[in-house]
Amino acid sequence: MSQPRVWFITGASTGFGQAMTELVLARGDIAVATLRRPEMLTDLSARYSVDHLLVLKLDVTSEDEIAAAFAKTKEIFGRLDVVFNNAAYGVLSEIESAAGKEEAIRDMFEVNFWGATHVTQAAIKFFREVNNPGVGGRLLQVGSMAGIEGAPSLGFYNATKFALEGMSEALAKEIDPSWNIKITIIEPGSFVTEGHSKVVVVDPLSAYAHAPASVVRAKILSLAKNPSGGDPLKAVDAFYRLASLAEPPLHFPIGKDAIELVRRKTEGLLADTNAFASWSQGLEREPSK
Repeated sequence: MSQPRVWFITGASTGFGQAMTELVLARGDIAVATLRRPEMLTDLSARYSVDHLLVLKLDVTSEDEIAAAFAKTKEIFGRLDVVFNNAAYGVLSEIESAAGKEEAIRDMFEVNFWGATHVTQAAIKFFREVNNPGVGGRLLQVGSMAGIEGAPSLGFYNATKFALEGMSEALAKEIDPSWNIKITIIEPGSFVTEGHSKVVVVDPLSAYAHAPASVVRAKILSLAKNPSGGDPLKAVDAFYRLASLAEPPLHFPIGKDAIELVRRKTEGLLADTNAFASWSQGLEREPSK
């Protein structure tokens, strides 16, 4: 019988992070559940011994806390199989409306991009240097369909997720295949989690009262009160299976709305490219005489 896998999960207090923690434990694996407020998992900790559930305080904006959490994982378990890099939140703001109010935007980048990046760096180093040679590990980057196509009122959130996509794609090409580290960017559509209620709202400029952004803004604020979308418990089951694939995909859109968005974006990109491909003809620099 194979040994249980050790999972390192960020943002384990709510949403996908909490659901993944509970699923990992139910499947007999080991969870290192990290979150800013460990007391939020008191009930779960009472049900599992420390050799199955290790709850650690971790604010991903703190590099020291990230280093300490990975060090504690090494001390207790001596290995790490899967990192579920999930901690994030959103800011609702039109691009122009944020002028002069950018503190909330910068704070979001610290969590969604820099926090995720620092966890990524620590995960890759652990997989390569702590795990036995060639064992490697799985890095599941929780992105979003918002990292594929921009949406009105979500431009800065889009920017954090686009940045995570680009960084992760580059990383996947940088690492040595012999390390056996597999990276997948999970791109969920709309799922019923606490994410909508955690959105930070920047007040809009009056000029946008009847612009397309106002429709999206109203929908997101409505979802905070009446969530709708896919079942996160079913989604994390798919994520769990994804971590077991010998050759997982780099991109993993999930949810019918995410699939539709990817197809629409791809078709539009190809259409624009093909329509104007001829404009790239004859742009070569003339040879020097």
